[in-house]
Amino acid sequence: MKIKFLIILFVAVYSTALAQELVYVPINPSFGGSSFNHSWMMNEAEAQNKFTAPSTSKSSIYSDSDDLADFEESLNRQILSQLSRQIVSDTFGETNFEEGTYEIGSYIIEITNELDGVNINITDEYNGSATSIVIPYF
Repeated sequence: MKIKFLIILFVAVYSTALAQELVYVPINPSFGGSSFNHSWMMNEAEAQNKFTAPSTSKSSIYSDSDDLADFEESLNRQILSQLSRQIVSDTFGETNFEEGTYEIGSYIIEITNELDGVNINITDEYNGSATSIVIPYF
C-alpha cells in the first residue's frame, strides 16, 4: 500500500514538473501584438470586404436623371401639396367638404366623409401600396 502511495505521489510530482506556463500573445497590433502583423491583417480584411463605395462623380449623378421623369415628379408633388391644402382648408374651414375620387399621376385619392371624421385613402397604382388617413371631427 505504501508503494502505491509513493507511485501516485511520484506521478503527481513528475507531471507537474513537465507542465509549463501558458502565455497569451495577441496577434492584432492594436491589442499589443507584433507590429509586423499589420499589413497581413489589413490585406485579409480587404480581401473579405464585399462592399464598395458609391460613385460620387458629377457625370454619374446627372447621367442617371431623366428630365421628363423629374418634371412629372415635381408636378405630382405640387398637385398633391395643393390638394392637401385644399382638403385641410375645406375640412377645418367654413366651407363644406366635397367627397370624391381623384387620380393624380400614379396616385388614386379617395376622400369620404364618415361618422368618425374625414377618411382619405391614397393608393399608388405602380406598386400597390396604400395609405389611409383619418382626420377626426372636433
